[in-house]
Amino acid sequence: MLSQINHSPILKILINLIALSFLFISIAGSIAVGAVDIDITTVWQALVSFDPSINAHQIIQELRLPRAIAAALVGAFLAVSGAIMQGMTRNPLASPSIMGVTDGAAFALVITLAFFPTVSSFGSVASGFIGAGIATTLVFMIGTFSKGGLTPVKLALGGVAIGTMLSSMSSMIALHFQLEKELGFWLAGGLSGTNWNSVIILIASGVIGLALAIGISKSITVLSLGEDIAVGLGQNNQRIKIIAILSVLILTGAAVSIAGAVGFVGLIVPHITRFIMGTDYRWIVPSSAIFGSLLLVLSDIMARMVNAPYETPVGAITSLIGVPFFLYLARGSGGGK
Repeated sequence: MLSQINHSPILKILINLIALSFLFISIAGSIAVGAVDIDITTVWQALVSFDPSINAHQIIQELRLPRAIAAALVGAFLAVSGAIMQGMTRNPLASPSIMGVTDGAAFALVITLAFFPTVSSFGSVASGFIGAGIATTLVFMIGTFSKGGLTPVKLALGGVAIGTMLSSMSSMIALHFQLEKELGFWLAGGLSGTNWNSVIILIASGVIGLALAIGISKSITVLSLGEDIAVGLGQNNQRIKIIAILSVLILTGAAVSIAGAVGFVGLIVPHITRFIMGTDYRWIVPSSAIFGSLLLVLSDIMARMVNAPYETPVGAITSLIGVPFFLYLARGSGGGK
């Protein structure tokens, strides 16, 4: 794991403000970059004095602005989910993608597309929640009922096993119902299909999921020290875990239903955040949201620039960054509990 830098609260606030500034600049860049480049002046005019008769304004308002906002929200949701999972399980490898949560959500979405093709956007999000919940339950059951009980390594191995199984089942269902194109979107991860309805769904989910995560952030700090210590301090660990899992399900379910299985954001960002902010989850949770947003917005810009005018799946960009990071963490973990 990365070592930590001890910063004063004022410096932490300053770092977050700088990251927020870069985030807003990145969102502006995301709106300007695309198959047709639009200058920043036009972007500003489209935001403050929208003229529907101007094509560039239409592109910005209906396509690029909701996409940029969705990228920021999805990045925040995945990063916070990863931070909560790592703190709750004390597993440096825990994340929505590694623990099978994203595969569970994608599996449920494929089933929904196969049997209920006319389902609404809200129905798709609901199915994502259910799939994420099933995957999480299976992973924790495997770890809990295995010999030696629940350990960080068993959670990671259980997550990979469940994720692989659900991914294989998704492929079989997609082949049978000729949903290969839709499945390819979910597995690769992408934001090209986002619109204002997507943003509304993400905001509604985020209000609940982020509020839960921030509300238990102090308790997650205590829990990350060890369950025995937390119990000794009078904390109800069972209640905290239930709230934490609910928060992860809401945030991950919404993110995956909109952007597909974007991997490694929930793995990378919490480690970087802890390196900068320390071990207090009252700082880690909101800072992870900011850094996660910044990472995914920048990744989405890169996805459009790598092979312009064609788009590279944003999940491929995050994987290029995340796989070496994962191998580094796995090597550093050494298989310990």
